[in-house]
Amino acid sequence: MKKVLVSFAALALVFSIYSCRETTEEKAEDAVEAAAQDTEDNVEAAGNAVEDAANEAGEEIEEEIDETDDMDGDGN
Repeated sequence: MKKVLVSFAALALVFSIYSCRETTEEKAEDAVEAAAQDTEDNVEAAGNAVEDAANEAGEEIEEEIDETDDMDGDGN
């Protein structure tokens, strides 16, 4: 009877370790997926910020060019 109880306890221990390992793997996979999604979102936001800054700079340059074109040859 003692061998049966020890065997059952050993089996329960193996099962619990296996279950924890699987749960840990799933949590790690979820964390990697979340990090990848965060990275993708941040890259997209950075790209949008760069695009907005480039558009704004382009508009400012166009305004400067238009103001320069309005001046006569005397600098007025």
